[in-house]
Amino acid sequence: MRCAVVTLFPDMVAPVLGQSILKRAQEKGLLEVGVENLRDYTFDRHKTADDVPYGGGAGMVMKAEPVLRAIDALRGRYQTSHPGTTLRVIVPSPQGRPFTQELAHSLAQDERVVVFVCGHYEGMDERVRLALHPEEISVGDYVLTGGELPALVMIDAAARLVPGVLGDAASAAEESFTEGLLEYPHYTRPADVRGMAVPEVLVSGHHEAIRVWRRKEALRNTYLKRPDLLRDRELGVEDRRLLNEVMQESLVQVPVR
Repeated sequence: MRCAVVTLFPDMVAPVLGQSILKRAQEKGLLEVGVENLRDYTFDRHKTADDVPYGGGAGMVMKAEPVLRAIDALRGRYQTSHPGTTLRVIVPSPQGRPFTQELAHSLAQDERVVVFVCGHYEGMDERVRLALHPEEISVGDYVLTGGELPALVMIDAAARLVPGVLGDAASAAEESFTEGLLEYPHYTRPADVRGMAVPEVLVSGHHEAIRVWRRKEALRNTYLKRPDLLRDRELGVEDRRLLNEVMQESLVQVPVR
């Protein structure tokens, strides 16, 4: 997975990329992330990247030309090192489509260089959107101070889906949202913590019983925390049976399709 982050504040991005799984993924050559300082593409000695909005109003607006110059430079650089490479430009924005696990898979599998352009202040000059036609993607219905944190969220979510990044491939296959359900609970040693014991089935050594327990608990988590994920889901025979047991145990009777 190859990507770049265009930002006014590279120090918000680089330290995170140098930690934990993201660091190891880059060391293995499975992830490549460039961080571009937008001020390097400004014109004046003060490296001005923003200005007052036309028409008046509060705040400042990021200038279009530095962003466009940064994208031009990235396009030329990647074309030189990897002829035929194209860019997938993404602007983190609360106006964008919601970021999902499916979209994370799309980023992880994309052969293009994924470029995140991070906005700040009151946003970017509209001519950035008109010139680049970027994808606008939202990590939630709230407003942050800039696009750096959402960009890191998307890089992290996608990078861990690249084969070889996680130590155990099953970790990505079994986690929440991968197949539309929340994940089952996890336990580790010791077997008893302040009187709270590990469920007996998990220490039974009975692999089929463990599989069924985990499936039922995934359905329970989804039913209790995110019932909307079950609303239009076609359930198999086993899942219908397990979900009915969950609802009976929860003393809530809701018809299942």
